Amino acid sequence: MTATPSSPQTQLEADQDLKAVENLKTSAARVRTELAKAIVGQNEVIDQVSIAIFTRGHALLVGVPGLAKTLLISSLAQSLHLSFKRIQFTPDLMPSDITGTEVIYQDPARGAREFRFLKGPIFANIVLADEINRTPPKTQAAMLESMQERKVSVGGTDYALPDPFFVLATQNPIEQEGTYPLPEAQLDRFMFMIHVDYPSGAEELDIMKMATGVAAGKPEAVLTAEEILELQRIVRRMPVADHVYAYAQKLVRVTRPQSGEALDFCKKWLTWGAGPRAGLNLILAAKARAILNGQVYVSCEDVAALALPVFRHRIILNFAAQSEGVTADDITRRILEAVPRDEKLR
Repeated sequence: MTATPSSPQTQLEADQDLKAVENLKTSAARVRTELAKAIVGQNEVIDQVSIAIFTRGHALLVGVPGLAKTLLISSLAQSLHLSFKRIQFTPDLMPSDITGTEVIYQDPARGAREFRFLKGPIFANIVLADEINRTPPKTQAAMLESMQERKVSVGGTDYALPDPFFVLATQNPIEQEGTYPLPEAQLDRFMFMIHVDYPSGAEELDIMKMATGVAAGKPEAVLTAEEILELQRIVRRMPVADHVYAYAQKLVRVTRPQSGEALDFCKKWLTWGAGPRAGLNLILAAKARAILNGQVYVSCEDVAALALPVFRHRIILNFAAQSEGVTADDITRRILEAVPRDEKLR
């Protein structure tokens, strides 16, 4: 993870970084082993959720009902020594139901009354926001501050959320009645929009056997909060070469139809392109992917491998794209084909 050492101290740092890479890779493997007790397949989804956690990001899982989105998140929480809360989003959910509220408390000894803040379910390390698009914009806005600022403001007082803190949300793409589409500003707060697809034939057979047979046991906690925070620091220390930064920057800039750098099909099919947060997340995610694969360097391939979940909710399709049946994933794949992955990219 560091340059070729030129002194005993730099050699020591290099050895420590190599050990750190191995520790993170091993930790991720332990989590996958525990998740296998409850989840069949979904390896790509698990990897992307793990990357979000190791980079201090949030993730939105989108898929039809019955694909184990909620089970995956709750099982992940069981595999970590972290507090976990589930919030079932409904049309009548109020912001205070998430953040908490002030109540009048009477001290029995002194007889004095005072306001006390009762913390809501947002005060947990892992928050499952189930069917997040079923709640009105006012309640969604309460989540927005928590996700971005990692704090809650009530009665003029700020209350810090625990660290680490992750929002893992689910969304059903087929039922639109009684839903409130997430605004682009809130979608942008999610590092990934993860597509949860149907299992393969073999996986579906295994699911049937697991769900109708003797339980394999619940996942056991294998990582503590302190270990996760250290793993996050390892990802931040991972160096990135200039050509990889340039590649990620190029991927983002060609999506903006109003700019001179935009590709022709982006001008044709997009109303808005990805913002700067897309580039930040591409680099962070690529760092974590490289480490999870046991690499001590980040490649353009690592960036390209995570472009789909990073761009999926950040590029806005116009009517022409919708009428032609073009999706955000289709456009992202064409971008990856059009932008070269060479080390001399400028």
